Amino acid sequence: MGQSTPIGTKTILIVEDEALIRFDLVDFFEAAGWRVFEAENADDAIRILDHHKEVRAVLTDVQMPGSMDGVKLAHYVRERFPPTVLFVVSGNLHIPDSELPPQTTFLPKPFDAHRLLRQLEAAQPR
Repeated sequence: MGQSTPIGTKTILIVEDEALIRFDLVDFFEAAGWRVFEAENADDAIRILDHHKEVRAVLTDVQMPGSMDGVKLAHYVRERFPPTVLFVVSGNLHIPDSELPPQTTFLPKPFDAHRLLRQLEAAQPR
């Protein structure tokens, strides 16, 4: 499989098990003009990615319930959907670059959503 929608599509998947954080991020990105999908674990995220090829960015927490954590999800996404922009976040752990897939950004929580938005928009082709 692969992605068939142009890479410039402003669509993000937020993977976060803490509902209030997820809701805040969804509202923030929607207000910034992004189409947003949300999942509370990696299994739900994979189902969304398989059905919505237009997703171009994934923001995932590291620690969450389910069959895999956010780091494993990031590796899955990088392997299956290579052009996806990836951000891995955690408030409890620091994940070294050596444990992340190539071209993945780690952000410690709390992070500045406006700065994240600038990074995402800079990664979108013009």
